[in-house]
Amino acid sequence: MIKKITIWSLLWIGIDQILKVLVANFIPFQKEIEIIPNFFYLTNVHNEGAAWSILSGNLWLLIGIAIFVLIGIYYFLIKNNHFTKMETFLYSLLIGGIVGNLLDRILYGYVVDYLSFIFGSYYYPIFNFADMMIVVSIVLLVGMSIKEEYLCKKSK
Repeated sequence: MIKKITIWSLLWIGIDQILKVLVANFIPFQKEIEIIPNFFYLTNVHNEGAAWSILSGNLWLLIGIAIFVLIGIYYFLIKNNHFTKMETFLYSLLIGGIVGNLLDRILYGYVVDYLSFIFGSYYYPIFNFADMMIVVSIVLLVGMSIKEEYLCKKSK
């Protein structure tokens, strides 16, 4: 199962890195391309922090956290080697997202972000495909865990 998760993770990492290279090569730094007026833009920014630029300027701490989390995930995967297809998919997304942003930090010292949304007068923080993979996988894994726990308690 770990082999399958790793192979899928490599696919997600590849897609993430290709998207970031395209953004870096075709959108000038700090410029934006309007996709859906007053709602969705592609842009090219560098994030030296984590989500919402928290811990900005703490490159080595963020690299260390990512490596620590990856070790923890793989330890968990080795100890619990029986996963559903959905869990396999979600863990591969999680690992792909973490490694995608980790590679940026190691190679460039920042993460390339490019997805920009505006909701009325609120400018949502700019993010990337790796961020989406991390958030979606965590939300769904936690949701599945809560559902499983609820169903176990209900059946007792």
